[in-house]
Parts: sequence; structure tokens; C-alpha cells
Amino acid sequence: MNTKNKVNLFYRYILMIASVFILIGIIIIPLTSDEEQLFVLFSLIIGFIILLVLIYHMFENYVRPIRASINVTNELVKGNYNARTYVKPSGEAQQLSSAINVLARNLQEMSIQEKMQGSQWKTVMNNMESGLMLIDERGYVHLINRKFIHLFGKKSVDFLGYLYYDVLDDQIIHKVVQETFLYEEKMTGNITLMIDGKKHYVEVTGAPVINDVKDLKGAVLVFHDISDLKRVEEMRKDFVANVSHELKTPITSIRGFAETLLEDDMADEEIRKQFLNIILKESTRLQSLIHDLLELSKIEKEEMKLSLKLIEVDSWMQSSLTLIEQQAQKKSLLFTKEVERGITFYGDPDRLQQVILNLMYNAINYTGEGGRVILRVAETQSDVVIEVEDTGVGIPEDARSRIFERFYRVDRARSRNTGGTGLGLAIVKHIVEVHQGTIAVTSEVGKGSCFTVKLPKKL
Repeated sequence: MNTKNKVNLFYRYILMIASVFILIGIIIIPLTSDEEQLFVLFSLIIGFIILLVLIYHMFENYVRPIRASINVTNELVKGNYNARTYVKPSGEAQQLSSAINVLARNLQEMSIQEKMQGSQWKTVMNNMESGLMLIDERGYVHLINRKFIHLFGKKSVDFLGYLYYDVLDDQIIHKVVQETFLYEEKMTGNITLMIDGKKHYVEVTGAPVINDVKDLKGAVLVFHDISDLKRVEEMRKDFVANVSHELKTPITSIRGFAETLLEDDMADEEIRKQFLNIILKESTRLQSLIHDLLELSKIEKEEMKLSLKLIEVDSWMQSSLTLIEQQAQKKSLLFTKEVERGITFYGDPDRLQQVILNLMYNAINYTGEGGRVILRVAETQSDVVIEVEDTGVGIPEDARSRIFERFYRVDRARSRNTGGTGLGLAIVKHIVEVHQGTIAVTSEVGKGSCFTVKLPKKL
């Protein structure tokens, strides 16, 4: 109530009392003598003044504080926790006013804390790596987070307030929810979703929401994207299968030829020598395979420690170039080197030499006689760029994204004939990444390939 209304109320009280005293005077004065009339009139005036003072005291100390308390209470009911009573009463009215102010302060603090907690919970839920959905005991959706929207698309208004089975079509999700309500225990299921054109595997976990008196009030559904775990599992299975297959071939050859030599004592010296050469070749290949496996395992486990040195490309490349030239001559290939002079950068010279030799040997092995192999080394302001180009068989488009996988071969038969283990490019990629560099390939079937390695000058 504003000040003007309070003043008007007080004046109304005065007017009512004055009217009462005037009415009393009109009734009593005519009934008294002339000498007593003056006394009665004086008494009525004194009584009116005393009553006026009492009413003013009561109004200021009781009526006004109580009305102020009522106004503040109404504001608190509306949610305005900033409202306060500023009247200074006494007695019980003062206690009431103080209690209301304390209540208002407590409600304001609770509101602030509730808003902070709500904001914190909202931040936590929206930054979870798993999708979240809360449904009540009737199946209506009450809450979802940002990850859920990312997984299922649409907007929050398309889910909130609707029955879960109206907005989610997957029968596996329906089963998880139904079993969660039925058994009041955590239930799980797996679904697949297409997100941005890619297949994602999602684990759905349903957990019942139970209050303090053990009543079921709803369920929480958590949608966890396990696509990376699935891929790792598939890679592990492929790795075990590939290792078993790669080891089986040389071991079978070694065993077969060794048994033949042991059983056939009459074999002439030339056949024995031929068999022994095959055993040596297969054992060498087996040794290379095991060496590459250990090397790759060490790199992937981040056990490889780089021995960083300042590499002067002119002198560092000499030994590699000699080996490359010898291999190229054996296949009658034209080897061209285009190395800028004066390039220096920091890196592990032995590991990076391994990168160049692996790429060059691949280029030589997959280029037919009379072809051409080119090695380029150049620099930019921040990087050293190494390119290995050939005019070989090339790589099909569907295979380019997989050539850096372990044991992946575009042409398995040809790879084995060249002595390859299928791990060279995987090792190259890891060494380049440990140096914080990148590797890419461009290729055209029948015309050749070009591998490009970019290494930062400073790590």
C-alpha cells in the first residue's frame, strides 16, 4: 500500500470517530442544563483528543506495520524476494515484521542458490558426453540435454512434454524403458544411429528414479556413443587376425621345407640349397615382421623417445640417397632428387631416415621397370616438406584412406613378393605424428602416387 492510501485510511478513521462524538454531543447536550452543557462539550473534546492520540498510536504501531507485512507477504507470494518491511513498530508487530524480513532474506538466498545450482546443473548436463533424457512415471519427457539433441536431431520443443514412445521410434529404447519400469532396475540396450551420414553405435542405459518412500517416480535414460570403442574393438580383432595370418605363411613354409629336408635324405645338393634359401628368406621375412610389430607397438604406446638434433639435410640425406640409388638401379628406374640446399630443422635423424627409406622403397617396389621415382625436399617459413613421387601402379580411391592401417595392402600378393610386412606406412605415419607433422597421399591408378610429409622446423 502506498503512502497516499495509508494517509487516507487514517483520515477515514478520524472522520468516523469525529462523527461518533458529534452524534453523542447532539444527543447528550440537549438533555443537560445550560451550566452543564459547557462541561459536557469540554469533556467530549478532551475525550476526542485522547481517543485520537490512542488511535494514532495504534495505527502507527499495529495497523500500519501489519498492513506493510501483508503487502510484503503478497510480494513474496508473487516471487519478489527483494520486498522488505521498513516500518519501525514495537511489541508483537515488531516481531512479526522482523520475522517477515528474515523470511524474505532466506527466500532470496534460497532463490539465488537455486538459480546458481540450476545453472550449474544445466551446464553440467549440456556438456556431458552422453545424451540424457528424464521421463516421469507416466512416460512424459521432462528433460533432455544438448548431446541428446545432437544424437537424435530436432529441437528440445519436439521432445519435452511428449510421451517418449511418440518422439522415439526405436523399439530397443521402448524395451529398455519398459523393463526399467517393470523390474525397477538398471537396463541396457544398443542401437545404431546415422549422424552426419556416419553410422554411430549408441549404448542405451535406463535407470529407475525412486523417491525416499521407495515409490517409482520415473526413469533416466543415458545414451552413450560407443562408436570409438567399437572401432577399437574391430581394429583389435583385425589386428589379431592379420598377425595370425601373416605369421602363419612364413612359419608354414619354414616347417614344410624343413620337414622335406629331414625326410628326404636323397635330395641332391642343389635342391637342398634351394630349400635352405627359401627357409632363410621366410625366416628373414618373419624376423622383419616381428621387428616391425615391436617397433609399431613401441611407437603406439608412446614409449618411443625422440633423440632431437639439428638436422642438416645436405649431409643427412647422403647415406639414404646412396641406398635409394642402388635399389633404383636394380629395377632400371630413373631416380631424380630435388633437394633444396641449406635446409636445417630439428628432429630425430634416425627415425626420419626410416620415414624416407620406407616411402622410397614403396615407390620403387610399386613402379615398373623404366619408370621414374622422384624425391623432393623443400622448406616453407615454418615447415620442411618431403615429397616422394612415382610413376607406378597408383592407389585406388577407395583404398587411400586405409593405406596407413596396419597390414592393409592394396595388392596383397605383390606386397608379399616384394618382401613387405604391411606395417611400413603405419610406422611412417606414427613417426611423422610423433614429430607433430602430417602425411598425405595423392594418387591416380596407372599413373602413380605422391606422398607428402610436412614436418615443423622446431618442436
